[in-house]
Amino acid sequence: MSRDPRELRSAWTTYQRHAYPQPSPDLAAYVQRYWIVTWDYAEPYRQLIVPYPVVHLTFLEGRATVNGVCSKHQVKVLKGCSGVFGVEFRPGCFRPFLDAAVSTITDRVIDAREVFGPWLPDPVDVPSVEAFLRAHLPEPDPRAQEVADIVVRVAAKPEITRVDELARSSGLSVRQLQRLFAEYVGIGPKWVIRRYRLHEVTERLAAGGEVDWADLACQLGYADQAHFTRDFKSMFGESPARYAERY
Repeated sequence: MSRDPRELRSAWTTYQRHAYPQPSPDLAAYVQRYWIVTWDYAEPYRQLIVPYPVVHLTFLEGRATVNGVCSKHQVKVLKGCSGVFGVEFRPGCFRPFLDAAVSTITDRVIDAREVFGPWLPDPVDVPSVEAFLRAHLPEPDPRAQEVADIVVRVAAKPEITRVDELARSSGLSVRQLQRLFAEYVGIGPKWVIRRYRLHEVTERLAAGGEVDWADLACQLGYADQAHFTRDFKSMFGESPARYAERY
């Protein structure tokens, strides 16, 4: 099957620009980072977007939306000369804004006015968006910070490959951990563990060099390479070898 050459060997850098401003200290408890993407495509381009256990607030062409956690990859069509501004909330830390279980918006995109009311920032830039967020700051929620710390532990410790291991290290039962993730993260701990272990794969691919897939699958806790490949394709929409061609 032929591929769009614009998605191979990091060619996207010719057509897109990305920036990741950091939040002010008073918002860092809630916001992981801002992201600004601009693009210029004479012909429509199918952009693969891989999932993370985070909620986004996005501003695009005069519309603001809240994007719940996506359980699998998405494809967005980019065309013309345009751009988007995004707020990436820390895992678990959108719950105080939503005032409901984050699982209620998983795999959904909702109008931001349903959460924040009718007033939106104008212009859409870091200072105005931060003023907007400050005007809507919720009451502190210690559980949100607890959940954020658990997700950080998953990301930082490759040896965590099972839910019972994570529950034990968090001082919780498996069921308690599952309920906590449904309420605050929006998706289960098993998915989060799998996502961050597969993230290590994409990091290695981006760095270049040969990959021993069987050995890597074993390192990541998979019974065999076939299970690893199925998981990867389910998450990213294509096989590890095909995904590697992007770099």
